[in-house]
Amino acid sequence: MPELPEVEIIRQSLNKKIIQKTIKKVIVRNRNLRIKLPQNFEKILENQIILDVDRFSKYLILFLSKKNKLLIHLGMSGTIHLLKHNKKNFLTNTSFYNSPKLPDKHNHIEIFFDKFRLVYNDPRRFGFFEIIKDQKSLKKRFEKLGPEPFDSKFNMNYIYDNLKDKKKNVKSFLLDQNFISGIGNIYASEILYLSKINPIKEGKSINKTECKKIFKNSKLVLLNAIKRGGSSIRDFKDVLGNKGSFQNNFKVYQREGQKCKRVDCKGLIQKKNISNRSTFFCSFCQK
Repeated sequence: MPELPEVEIIRQSLNKKIIQKTIKKVIVRNRNLRIKLPQNFEKILENQIILDVDRFSKYLILFLSKKNKLLIHLGMSGTIHLLKHNKKNFLTNTSFYNSPKLPDKHNHIEIFFDKFRLVYNDPRRFGFFEIIKDQKSLKKRFEKLGPEPFDSKFNMNYIYDNLKDKKKNVKSFLLDQNFISGIGNIYASEILYLSKINPIKEGKSINKTECKKIFKNSKLVLLNAIKRGGSSIRDFKDVLGNKGSFQNNFKVYQREGQKCKRVDCKGLIQKKNISNRSTFFCSFCQK
């Protein structure tokens, strides 16, 4: 699943291509996504102008000329592709398939502009497109989610107040979107490694100094990932076809059995299943 950095890269890519473009036509091939598309979905979008492409957490937000918004979540296997009209057999990113060719049978939505179209492909159909009628409704849509790591509300005190007296482990907290929005499995492992915190450590055992490290390293890791174009684990690319390179900078993720990258540490990276997710850490320097 794309995490905050990957969705941000997609947002930046789309901003370069679809801003101020008019939607000429919409074709829906399968309405049964995680949220079923309404029958008037095509009619609502057609002839609208894309004013802006924003992002909150792992959600893309397209601001439309009639004041409504199009909310997009890619789920586990969703990908967005920009394709020039009449171009066939193109190679693209396929986060779910090993083949570099886009499997047409999972092209559920196509949004047409003058010279190209946006294609949404999703084998597992865990992603969704949702029409939000106004800004008030958009705010309400996200009210149960926690702040992003870049939000001023996310600080050392916020982390400490939410973790104290809790038995839940700190890794699960970082994955909890009600606590903090946008961090997924890859970046949670990397953040805790930089913070020298064991992922199974209970929230009530995390002191303020460690909370400060989590606060600092959450921003550091995510900004670094965005700068490097995200992490290309399963051939992730942005919509322009560019691969990310942050995977070349992983300290622990997918490094099970390898030496810890800290010069003064003799530990090996271990793998443990936490909250049904693979977690990588150094048991020697992450206390």
